[in-house]
Amino acid sequence: MTGSTASGGHYGQDLFEPEHPQEAERIDAAALVYDPVTTGRLRALGTGPGSRCLEVGAGTGTVVRWLLEEAGAAEVVALDRDTSGLEALAGPGVRLVTTDLRDENLDLGTFDLIHARFVLMHLPERRQLVSRLARWLNPGGWLVLGDAVEVPNPLDSSSAYRRTMDAMWQALRTTIGTDTSGITAYPHFLREEGLQNVAGELICPPLVADGPLARFWSETWNRMRPALEETGRVDSAVIDEAVDYLASPRLAELGPGMMIAWGQRR
Repeated sequence: MTGSTASGGHYGQDLFEPEHPQEAERIDAAALVYDPVTTGRLRALGTGPGSRCLEVGAGTGTVVRWLLEEAGAAEVVALDRDTSGLEALAGPGVRLVTTDLRDENLDLGTFDLIHARFVLMHLPERRQLVSRLARWLNPGGWLVLGDAVEVPNPLDSSSAYRRTMDAMWQALRTTIGTDTSGITAYPHFLREEGLQNVAGELICPPLVADGPLARFWSETWNRMRPALEETGRVDSAVIDEAVDYLASPRLAELGPGMMIAWGQRR
């Protein structure tokens, strides 16, 4: 497990509170970009009718809805620390579990698919949680993990965009323990858990001016302004310049990507 210098804060508590009026919109902007990648991989792994699935960090429920309505899962357990935005999905086939994945008393049974996207990167206990999730798999079941991977431009260390992005990763780490440095080790973690057919892929969706991914980063940076400035890397003027750049036709960046790793229980 990678280390953390976090102060003990939590995603959804110390940053990105779910009750914020723009939080669902921020999450859905990223979902517009990443859901087709995620669901394409889940479909390729054979997720289909009759599956019992666990969606960890269910967010606004876009993947839960796909599993139920498109993949034909028999049951989807949607786990999140706040499930208030998922109540419209509750009913036959969907069970909402409002808790922290780290709850030692958590007993949800076993699953044919366990999926976690942009969750473990925010939890310092990520390596132990990979072990826990792997134990919850049925024979033949798949564990699919997706988290962010930064792909910086080594020739750019001083633009407003790069300074703000770097400040964001630093602020996330010191505030809530986010750590993306070990994400590329996920396939090794899955193999260490005895899973088979292990593989991974890195997807870097286009960062298009004023597109959904650019809007996601813009809203993220605006919401994090005090924490960004506390890093000492940026001030308000630099953040303003970076946000304006995300909506500008001058935008030309390879934004952070998502690594997906998967493995199957024997």
